[in-house]
Amino acid sequence: MTGETVEMASGAAGTRAFGPAGSAGLPRVLPPSPVRDLRGHEARHGRPGLRGTALISEVERAGLTGRGGAAYPTGKKLRSVRERAGLRGSVVIANGMESEPASAKDALLLAQAPHLVLDGIALAAEAASARSAYLCVRRPVQADALAAAIAERDGYDPVPVQLALVPERYVASAESSLVRYLNGGPALPGFTPPRPFERGVRARPTLVSNVETLANLALVSRHGAGWFRSVGTASAPGSALVTVSGAARHPGVYEIAYGTPVRDMLALAGGGGEIGGVQAVLAGGYFGNWLPGGAALDTPAAPDALRAAGASFGAGIFLVLPASGCGLAETARVVRYLAGQSAGQCGPCLNGLPAIADALEEVAFGAGGSRGGHGRALRWLRDLFGLVEGRGACHLPDGVARLAASALRVFADDVRRHERGPCLAARGRPVFAIPSGPARVAEARG
Repeated sequence: MTGETVEMASGAAGTRAFGPAGSAGLPRVLPPSPVRDLRGHEARHGRPGLRGTALISEVERAGLTGRGGAAYPTGKKLRSVRERAGLRGSVVIANGMESEPASAKDALLLAQAPHLVLDGIALAAEAASARSAYLCVRRPVQADALAAAIAERDGYDPVPVQLALVPERYVASAESSLVRYLNGGPALPGFTPPRPFERGVRARPTLVSNVETLANLALVSRHGAGWFRSVGTASAPGSALVTVSGAARHPGVYEIAYGTPVRDMLALAGGGGEIGGVQAVLAGGYFGNWLPGGAALDTPAAPDALRAAGASFGAGIFLVLPASGCGLAETARVVRYLAGQSAGQCGPCLNGLPAIADALEEVAFGAGGSRGGHGRALRWLRDLFGLVEGRGACHLPDGVARLAASALRVFADDVRRHERGPCLAARGRPVFAIPSGPARVAEARG
C-alpha cells in the first residue's frame, strides 16, 4: 500500500458506520476515536467472557467468517487446529499484512484498536491450544506502535504475542508465505497440501487469521452469537470493514453491516457523485472482479450476494470507476502491477502473468488498424486464462485471470470500440492508484 492510501484511511471518514434500518450498534470493531492503551480498551469493552471450547461453539453459532478475503468459517478453523494440536500444541498467526494496495482497513484497525486485536489473538491461542502466537505486519512504524501495546500486556495473556516484520510484497500475505517466513524461509507462497492447519510453523497445526476476524472473535467472547447476528444477514452475519477509493469524494475505511446495498455503501464515500456517476466498481480490490453500475449497485455488500452477481467481496475493497473512466485501461494497469508481484516460482506466474498483461495492454492501448492485433490479443487472452488457472503455487494466477476475464465481460462494448484504437479515457490520467517502483523479491533469512 502506498503512503497516500494510509493517509486516506486515517482521515475523518475512517470511522463512519452504516447499516440497514434497525441495525443498531455500529460501529462495532472500529471505535469512534482511537483506543490505544489497555486501560481505555477495558473501559470500553470490559474483560473477555467466553473462552476455550465454549468460545469455539459460540463462534460457530455466530457464523463469524474470515475477513481477510476467503470468508472461511472461523469456528471450523479453530476447531480443526485444536483437534490436531496434541501434546505439542499449535501456533496462531494474526495476519495484519494487508498486501493488497487498495486496502487500508487492517492498518486502521491496528492503529485505532490494537488491544481488541491482541485480545482476539490471546483468545484464539487459548481456544486452539496454542503454545506460540505471532502478529505479522509489514511496516516498521506499525511494529513499533504494536510493540508498545504488547509490552503493556506483559503478564496479561497466557501466550505472549511475538511481532514479525515481514518483507513487503503482494504475495507475502498468503497463509503459506507467512508460515514459510516464520520457519526461516522467504515470504513466498509454498505448495499445498499440507495446509497450515495441518502442518504449519515448526510442523505444528497453525491457525492463520486476519486481524479483523480476531477483533470480531474478541467481541463474540464478550457479547455472544445473538449480539453478533443482530446486524448483517442470515447467511452473512455481523459487520465488516470496507475500504472505498477511486472516484470517491471521501475515500476511506467504513464499517458497514453485511448486506448493505453497494450503492448505499458507496454513498458514504461520495462514490462517483462529482464525476458523472458510477460506471462500475472493482469489488474485492486488485484480486477481485468488476461489478457494473446501474441496477447491479443494488447488490448487497456480502460475500455470497456479490459472488452470485459475478463479483466478489474479498477483503472489503471497492474501487469506484466514474462514467468518464476506462475500465479496460484501469484493469490493464492493475494486471501489469500484479504481474510484477509474481514470486517467480512457477510457470503460470513467471510466464503467464506477463503474457496476460501484454495481451490486455494491446486490447486497452493498442493502436488498432487492419493488422488484426486487437483480435489476436483477445484470442490469446482467452487461451491464457485456461493455461494459468489452477496451476500455480498460490492463487495469484487465478485472481489475475478472473480479473481480466471480468473486465472483458463487463466492458464488452468498450472492447469492441477499442478495436479502432484506445479511447480518450485510456490515454488520460489513471483513476486507481498503482504502487510504483520495481517489485522486490523477499529474501530468505539466515
